[in-house]
Amino acid sequence: MRTRLAIKTHALLERFFPERRLFLRSETDTRFIRLKPGTQALAFTGSAVIVGWAIIATAILLMDSIGAGNFREQALRDQITYQQRLNALSSERDNRAEEALAAQERFNTALAQVSVMQSQLLESETRRSELEAGIEVIQATLRDTMTQRKEIASKLAAIEGQMAEDGTQLAHGASVADDTVDFLATALERTATERDQILSDAQHALIRADEMATEIRQMEDANDRIFRQLEEAMTVSVKPLDKMFSAAGMDPDRIISQVRKGYSGRGGPLTPLSLSTRGEGPSGDMMRANGILSQMDRLNLYRIAAQKAPFASPLKDSFRFTSGFGYRWGRLHAGTDFAAPHGTPIYATADGVVIHAGWQSGYGNLVKIQHEFGIETRYAHMSKIRVKKGQRVSRGSRIGDMGNTGRSTGTHLHYEVRVGGNAVNPMTYIKAANDVF
Repeated sequence: MRTRLAIKTHALLERFFPERRLFLRSETDTRFIRLKPGTQALAFTGSAVIVGWAIIATAILLMDSIGAGNFREQALRDQITYQQRLNALSSERDNRAEEALAAQERFNTALAQVSVMQSQLLESETRRSELEAGIEVIQATLRDTMTQRKEIASKLAAIEGQMAEDGTQLAHGASVADDTVDFLATALERTATERDQILSDAQHALIRADEMATEIRQMEDANDRIFRQLEEAMTVSVKPLDKMFSAAGMDPDRIISQVRKGYSGRGGPLTPLSLSTRGEGPSGDMMRANGILSQMDRLNLYRIAAQKAPFASPLKDSFRFTSGFGYRWGRLHAGTDFAAPHGTPIYATADGVVIHAGWQSGYGNLVKIQHEFGIETRYAHMSKIRVKKGQRVSRGSRIGDMGNTGRSTGTHLHYEVRVGGNAVNPMTYIKAANDVF
């Protein structure tokens, strides 16, 4: 059975690969090499395998090359899109800065209007008190005059009755009665004149009271318009700041409380109003004014807190993001990388104290700044450090130049934000401030 199969296999190979002889001739001898069908089949199979492998490898390399070209094109498109996004963010940041300036102007205008409003309210309260006192005096005078008139009328009636009952006595005392009548007539005439004058004064006082009431209503309407404008201005100014601190993971009420503990700048125009001198409760206008002043005080404290937290960007010149916060190859990249030309100025992102300014392994030339609220910022790979340990810096102070020191693959700034010693995403603060600054 095996012999028959071998014969058939040999015959099949003989059909496709007949036996060949390869002659090798030299000057003295001639030799030949016998190429059996099996040998030829084995050589053909090996050649086919090698050619197939070469074709497949070439196809794979070609596909990789095409894929790499597409990847580069996609990366280029992504880079263009990213640059456009950065330009849009820069434009939006400039718009927010203009809005912040406008809000500051509205804030200054609001302070001036509050001062005018305080003067107007004081004047209105004084005039109202004077008017009420005048009306009370007039009413008391009218009551006294009416009482005197009734008493004189009663006395006159009694005298006339007595004269009618005793005619003889009237004849003997005519001269005395005439004197009495003349006296009473004079008194009545004087009383009537005083009554008419009092009535006239009262009428004028009532007219003046109506005029003053109209003026007070107009003043109240004007005050209401001022209050509405101030309340709207405070809402527009304070709400974005509330949103900014919340977006950065900072409780606004806790931040305000901390700033107030360390700041003694209250007073002046931010003092609550208290106008009543008769022990009465605060009026609606006073409550609204105090609410506005409270919002202004909150806005002022927000302004101080914003200077102490790293809401600003460490670079003011053009730059590009090269690496974000997060894990890379299983290790945490604890900051954000900004790429720009060598020597680009680097600025502090908030008020604070420099706690390190020098070389540190991996970071190269490094500056650490301690801020309020347990926040620390780090600026690494600098080519030059421009501050010293213990130096107090403000937001926007130049602290160094961009470089490539330490464990770095190119010129860039490695920027970190740490809260309570733990690294957090710096872009959380920078993006939160985009709606305000």
